[in-house]
Amino acid sequence: MADAEPAIHSARGDAADRKPHSPAPAAVDAEEGNRKSLRKRLMLGVGGLVLVAGLGYGGYYMAVGSHYVSTDNAYVGADSASITPMTGGQVLRVAVADTQTVRKGDVLVQIDDSDARIALAQAEANLANATRQFGQTSATSQALAAQVQARDADIARARAQVTAAQADLEKARVDLARRQNLAPNGAVSGEELTAATNAYQAARANLDLARAGLAQATSTKSAASGQLAANQALISGANANTAPEVLAARAKVEQAKLDLARTVIRAPFDGVVTRRAVQVGQRVAPGAQLMLIVPLNQLYVDANFKEGQLAKVKVGQPVKLTSDLYGGDVEYHGRVVGFSGGTGSSFALIPAQNATGNWIKVVQRLPVRVALDPKELEAHPLRVGLSMDAEIDTSAK
Repeated sequence: MADAEPAIHSARGDAADRKPHSPAPAAVDAEEGNRKSLRKRLMLGVGGLVLVAGLGYGGYYMAVGSHYVSTDNAYVGADSASITPMTGGQVLRVAVADTQTVRKGDVLVQIDDSDARIALAQAEANLANATRQFGQTSATSQALAAQVQARDADIARARAQVTAAQADLEKARVDLARRQNLAPNGAVSGEELTAATNAYQAARANLDLARAGLAQATSTKSAASGQLAANQALISGANANTAPEVLAARAKVEQAKLDLARTVIRAPFDGVVTRRAVQVGQRVAPGAQLMLIVPLNQLYVDANFKEGQLAKVKVGQPVKLTSDLYGGDVEYHGRVVGFSGGTGSSFALIPAQNATGNWIKVVQRLPVRVALDPKELEAHPLRVGLSMDAEIDTSAK
């Protein structure tokens, strides 16, 4: 036992020797000071970095960032074509379906053209008839001109007859006067005197008849001249191609041809068929909407910028755009082409009324029209209504 107790004390002594010694107060204060100094230097470094970053951002904004305005409130639009028939009838064929891509001139709808063909045949017959009537009118003018010349001959003959009658009357008057002078002396018998008187009366009657014939010939010529003038008025300054009746008939032929051509409805430009609302066998009326054609190579973007962003935005400035459809990997380049005539809220179905006591100012947005590059649209097609991000470079002139 006595041997074990010293061993225990020896083990405790060794353990006591291995315990760390407590640091001195001066060493502790020095270490605390070093930590505070290091923390202060770190804070100053972080503050310096923040200050440099702020100055850098401020410089970037003043030099670059202030020249750009952007918005994600932008959408693709297009001036779609409403396909409507210009002539009525029953639909024989519908050549396209919704979402189908068409080219300019492709057949969309064909309407029964039976009535249009009949109308064209009737118009062509009327044109032929008008041309024939003009020819008849021209021939009538020639006949009337010949009649006027004939009436001139009749007048000349009537005048000669009047002259002859006047001569006969003068001879009869002289014969009657001579016999009347000789009758008191008995040189002329009563029978001769009576015959001379009758001859005088007959000569006077013949003169009156000749004068009446001259008047009739003159009147007939006047009537023929009037008919000729009236007929000439119908054809004066015109021929078989320029006569008013012929032109009117030819216009009806052209109208009939146009109506016939309009029975085949074609695409006005390249695009995609949308909202098709026509079926085979349906009877359509002029003006009824059959479908829409959206031009994929003539799309634009309406970017709704806040009113405070538009102070430096001008027509013609370049615009960079990205679409949610393709992401940031595909970038479009456009140009500002115009501004809307009013904000979106001003054209709303129920415009906001701010003349109230609890009015709160709301920042308005103005649509800015941006034209897109057709080549970029061809490479990466868009669709109407897709969302876009737009950024305008306001530093460009």
